[in-house]
Amino acid sequence: MNEARLTGLKASAAVLPGRLAPGWQSIAGAPYDLDLELAVIDAEGPHALVFPCRRGVPGWVNAETADPVDVHPTHWREWRD
Repeated sequence: MNEARLTGLKASAAVLPGRLAPGWQSIAGAPYDLDLELAVIDAEGPHALVFPCRRGVPGWVNAETADPVDVHPTHWREWRD
């Protein structure tokens, strides 16, 4: 994962070392048209994005800007401000 993509990831405070914190659900069941917090898992472990995303027919978008988000999330949970 390149450095530019890492700037959009939360610090590991949102997750437990080596695994996701409680409340995360499999990405397969992610709802459409709801602000979601997405998690990705890479070689360094799980990370959560720092902005809300929405699942759309063509893929994931930033819920604040409607820009496409080029990620392959593994888990989701409802976005909380």
